[in-house]
Formats: sequence, structure tokens, C-alpha cells
Amino acid sequence: MPGVDITAQEFRELFSAVSNWGRWDDGGERGALNHLTPARIAAAARLVRSGTTITLSQPLETEARADVPQPADHHMTMLPGEDGFAKDYIGVDYHNEGQSHIDAFCHVAFGGFIFDGSPASSVTPQGARAGTIDVLEDGLVGRGVLVDVPRTRGVPWVEPGNHVFPEDLEAAERAQGVRVGTGDILLVRTGQTRRLAELGPWDTRQAKAGLHPTAASFLADRRVAALGSDGNSDTAPSTTEGVGFPIHVLALNAMGVHLLDYLQFEDVARHCEAAQRWEFLFAAAPLRVVGGTGSPINPTAIF
Repeated sequence: MPGVDITAQEFRELFSAVSNWGRWDDGGERGALNHLTPARIAAAARLVRSGTTITLSQPLETEARADVPQPADHHMTMLPGEDGFAKDYIGVDYHNEGQSHIDAFCHVAFGGFIFDGSPASSVTPQGARAGTIDVLEDGLVGRGVLVDVPRTRGVPWVEPGNHVFPEDLEAAERAQGVRVGTGDILLVRTGQTRRLAELGPWDTRQAKAGLHPTAASFLADRRVAALGSDGNSDTAPSTTEGVGFPIHVLALNAMGVHLLDYLQFEDVARHCEAAQRWEFLFAAAPLRVVGGTGSPINPTAIF
């Protein structure tokens, strides 16, 4: 197993090695979505056989816990009585622990820039002018591949603070008989949702399983279009010098790979295990937040 500590210099070198800056002539709008062509979306649609649909989202959390420090605000604004309408309100600061969401490129700046060299100042109090979630206004649809790391390790979950290395992803591919390819939406299960259900809440901001920064080389080599996790893809605490969220920086800022954070894979993992099938049509539609840094999301696996 490789060492876990990454120096600042090693991180800068890794950033440069996986960077997609200037790769596509679209001003940094689509990033790795350029790998997800209409032909690959059509091929993913052909994976649908039974029509079974499974959510990959957690329920919207409205009560504060150790793992949900900023719950959503949900309250009724109108009650129907015997006749009439019922209405309710929802508000959520979704870039937080426990809320299923997707990150746009403008969510993370590094060295004064967001993906493809747009200045961090392009994110203003009125919203962002570059790297926004608007690019996914027509949805994120493609081949989803679930990589179940705890299954391969023979454990119920990866313990908080432990890393998932490229070798773990490759071992899971071999064990599952699947290979992540160009334009795929890669979903990495660490088992965090199961651990929370069985052992109860803990402060996941301080301790969670996630990808080691070197796993970015796997993402780059396979040319994935998007990355999702049942955590936020980063390990806590970080073992990268000076960078608290190295996978966020490498994926969003260097590679232009959208991140889907705090999903849940327990339902789909059981289905995949029973069917011995780890690929499916993935479909998700972010809210149309103009100039937004991301969106709450409810992705679906379709078999």
C-alpha cells in the first residue's frame, strides 16, 4: 500500500499531471462532460432491461445531528382544512454534510482560479459567471458504474480516516467483473451510510473515508465524466499538506469533473449484488440555479 502523506510539491505535480485546462475549446464550460457524448448516452440507455429504478439520494435531512450540522429548513406554509390546498417550504444550504448534492466547477477555487483558468473573482455575491451548474440544465445522464470498495475488502465499510487508493478501485473492478470507461459516472461506495445506520452519527467532518489524491490518476486515465460518493469523495482528515479537500481540488479545479456528494448506495449495492451487475443507466437533473455553485440532487439508477 502506498504512503498516505502528500507534500505540497507532490500535490502541485499531481494537479499538473491530471489537469484538463485548455483541453477543450469551450472556455471550460463542460470539462470532462466532453467525454460523455450523445453516442455514449445512447449506449447507456441500452443498459435498461427490467425498468427497475433505485434512488441514489439520501432523504433531505431536516434535523441537526453530528453528521448533519446544517439541516434543511422544511415547514408548512398552508394547511388545507377540509377543502383547499396544502403548501410547504424547503430551503437548504446544500454544500454540507448529510445533504445529497452536486458540485459545479465554481464551487472550489485553488490558487486564485477555478477550472480552466477562470478567476476566482468570477464568483460574485450575485452568483458565478463561469463554471456554474447551468451546464447541466439538460441533466446528467450516462453509464453509471458502482465500485464497491468494502465488498472487495470483505468489510461492511471503510473505516473513517482511511483512504481508497487506485489499487482499491482496480481490485473492485476485477472482483465485480466491470471496467470503468470513458464518459462514465463513477460511483464509489465506502459504506459510510451503512456505518451511520448501524453505529449512529459521528462528526463526519472530522473523520470519513474517501479517495486518496493519487486516485485522481485513475479518474484521468479512465476519462470519467463525473464522480459520486456516499461521503464527499475526500478523506477526513486530509493527509495532503496545505489542502483540506484535495479530491475536490483535483476533480473540480484541475480535471473539470463534477462531484456528487453524500449519496447513498446501500439500496443499489444490494440490487447489484443480487443481479451480479454493476453498471446501469444513471440519470439526474440538478435544479436550474442560474449562476449556481451546485444543486441538491436525487440521482436514479435504472436497470
